[in-house]
Amino acid sequence: MQGYQADPYAAPYQAPYQEARPSRPLTIDDVVTKTGITLAVLAASAVVSYFLVVSNLALAMPLTLIGALGGLGLVLVATFGRKQDSPAIVLSYAVLEGLFLGALSFVFAHFSVSNANAGVLIGEAVMGTFGVFFGMLVVYKTGAIRVTPKFTRMVVAALFGVLALMLGNFVLAMFGVGGGAGLGLRSGGPLAIIFSLVCIGIAAFSFLIDFDAADQMVRAGAPEKAAWGIALGLTVTLVWLYIEILRLLSYLQND
Repeated sequence: MQGYQADPYAAPYQAPYQEARPSRPLTIDDVVTKTGITLAVLAASAVVSYFLVVSNLALAMPLTLIGALGGLGLVLVATFGRKQDSPAIVLSYAVLEGLFLGALSFVFAHFSVSNANAGVLIGEAVMGTFGVFFGMLVVYKTGAIRVTPKFTRMVVAALFGVLALMLGNFVLAMFGVGGGAGLGLRSGGPLAIIFSLVCIGIAAFSFLIDFDAADQMVRAGAPEKAAWGIALGLTVTLVWLYIEILRLLSYLQND
């Protein structure tokens, strides 16, 4: 009986050549799974950060800065370096944003809110965030609002407008304008409440664009790893939405 004939030109102990398997096409289940993993990592990091600050208040500022700046840096790397599909970058972003949100939640709940129960405030912000998320998912699935190129341009323009206002408000506040409140967009007054509501609305409409992008990538047969990029986009929007809802609730509690 003739046995297996090894390649006489192969190097010793070299594994036989195997063709690389093509990547499996992206499915909605992939998007749900990767997004769930990303949010689970973020939540675990946020809980750790929160209790670190509870045990040592001096950690609040370092954790907030490290998380915010590190997360922003990774988003920029993912966007401009075309690494949105990298699990390492997406999960690292989740860890850093968790550190940021945990410390920030403690600060808002314990210092920005008068006589408020910290756990209740944070719980309301979390429920509000996912309420908006699932509400917009229903809106998208029912076709109540269709994502068209014009709609996308309007949301993106509104997003850049809000970011410009945030930056302008920050710069003016740094120079002591308005008694250090800048334009008053974060002062807790009526204008701050309106601004937070606008930001919540833009974040909500951004979900529709994220959902549509996921659907288009599934229909186009994108590779499975593209789910990580979609998870990153959804997580960025969820983080922003949570912060704005937390701000709004703190303003209303103070009133």
